[in-house]
Amino acid sequence: MTINLTDYPLLSKIDSPSDLRLLDQSQLTQVSNELRDYLLNSVSKSSGHFASGLGTIELTVALHYVYHTPFDQLIWDVGHQAYPHKILTGRRDKLSTIRQKDGLHPFPWREESEYDVLSVGHSSTSISAALGLSVAAEKENNNRKVAAVIGDGAMTAGMAFEALNHGGDINKDMLIILNDNEMSISENVGALNNHFAKMLSGSLYTGLREGSKRILKNIPPIKELASKAEEHIKGMVVPSTFFEELGFNYIGPIDGHDVNGLVDTIRNMRNLKGPQLLHIATKKGKGYHAAEQDPIKYHAVPKFNPEEAKLPASKPSLPTYSQIFGDWLCKTAEQDDKLVAITPAMREGSGMVEFSQRFPDKYYDVAIAEQHAVTFAAGLAIGGQQPVVAIYSSFLQRGYDQLIHDVAIQNLPVLFAIDRAGIVGADGPTHQGQFDLSFLRCIPNLVVMAPANERECQLMLSTGHKLQQPAAVRYPRGSGTGEALPEINDTIEIGKANVIEEGKDIALLSFGTLLGEAQQAAKTLGATLVDMRFVKPLDEALIEKLGKSHSTLVTLEDNVIAGGAGSAVNEFILNQGISVKVLNIGLPDQFIKHGTQAEIHQELGLDSKGIIEKISAFTNR
Repeated sequence: MTINLTDYPLLSKIDSPSDLRLLDQSQLTQVSNELRDYLLNSVSKSSGHFASGLGTIELTVALHYVYHTPFDQLIWDVGHQAYPHKILTGRRDKLSTIRQKDGLHPFPWREESEYDVLSVGHSSTSISAALGLSVAAEKENNNRKVAAVIGDGAMTAGMAFEALNHGGDINKDMLIILNDNEMSISENVGALNNHFAKMLSGSLYTGLREGSKRILKNIPPIKELASKAEEHIKGMVVPSTFFEELGFNYIGPIDGHDVNGLVDTIRNMRNLKGPQLLHIATKKGKGYHAAEQDPIKYHAVPKFNPEEAKLPASKPSLPTYSQIFGDWLCKTAEQDDKLVAITPAMREGSGMVEFSQRFPDKYYDVAIAEQHAVTFAAGLAIGGQQPVVAIYSSFLQRGYDQLIHDVAIQNLPVLFAIDRAGIVGADGPTHQGQFDLSFLRCIPNLVVMAPANERECQLMLSTGHKLQQPAAVRYPRGSGTGEALPEINDTIEIGKANVIEEGKDIALLSFGTLLGEAQQAAKTLGATLVDMRFVKPLDEALIEKLGKSHSTLVTLEDNVIAGGAGSAVNEFILNQGISVKVLNIGLPDQFIKHGTQAEIHQELGLDSKGIIEKISAFTNR
């Protein structure tokens, strides 16, 4: 994909932020317009995260114009909004490769650029990291500045408030920019706030820790302008009070799409002492009408035609596992008054839109707060409810202590519906669900299930929901195999595997949705094939039988080999003293880069061809 750079007279000359800083401030509006148009043209041809970046165009330009990056350090939270940052920091001509195998990483990534200070895929890490950097900068004593941009969604996580509390306490020089794309500010109030923000960030007011609150509160014109909408006054006073009680000097809210106003304010705030918080109001999808109207739909987009006011319809395909879960949730809720469902801000991704609309009194979106989600479920379970926590594999990592301490130790009936397990694909190392079997199977009281297809997925969800103990069902991103679904109340026997094909010499034990690839390999090798279904408890009787009747056992899983399902088989065989050779096939001991699921599985030898080659090499030693 090529973009004609002659259409971008200023942007084409910006190969690094130092080039941007050579421009006159009066040219920054044109730079912003060109950057927004370039982002639209590039992502529409390549696919990728979209609406978030459109909302941070002016902020990105202003930050790189004022701060001496890369010496000064910028952190983006979450990384979806960093596409404009990548364009301005030497990666403009490679943007078309983003999220593709061997292309640009989807998020800021330290290995990719010296301008990416913190590798980030999950949210709410920026303030903690920025505080650490600010302490290090003070010890370095070279006048290095630190700034972090955090979205209003990311600010909902407890980790962000822990960092704010510490930052206000130790009083280091740092700037936190709260990118708020939910608050709506009228033009007049916004203009006045911009004016006073410049005043309050200037040297005249640096000693007034509560200046923003006092001045905004006591000027009658603002109260009069906001009299028809009381929330405007609340928006100006309450955030100020809250953040200043934590020890931050609060400025704002100001218009996040006024690049010159941002430059003026940030330039003043860059030199202020102590912890600063600038609150800016932006519009997700800014500058592209369809994305402004539906920022959720345009959060991440396929290739599309910018001239058309809609995204291309996806090709009819089999239901995704997320959809299977969402349908199961609705059908089960029709029959079970005690069912309640919890998500940490992933309603769309987890397939819960219909459920949230049909059963609002059973649906809880707890925001980006995975720890709270798990312990909240524990409280519901103690209270007699039947909670289901819908959560991505890599996000469940953030609630691990709560899973052990608040659910498993107390043996509470909480069902974890773990989406995005195994290789996820284009989002890369931060989102690959490669660890869940390893960190789950060591927890007492927890039943761990890995379906091979959508039929088993529904059976396992029903089974886990009816258990009076903690249970987890882990399933991948993507579509099922076309299996017919069972009745909604059908369940399966705990710890019982399913022999698919009888063979000799080699027994292939498959955990999860790699079963199709395993089946092709088993046919080629004349091997026995087993759909294990349960990682915990294992079907030990079957493993013992196969270990005594076959020369080689092969385990297969879309999870790291270290501590995974195969390791569970190894432990049992060793404990029983069974004399059989064992080969574990799974993910290697490394973080897995981005690419499509098929590309990564092939590269790691988890397709049928790779499985056959690994088994053949092992048995021929």
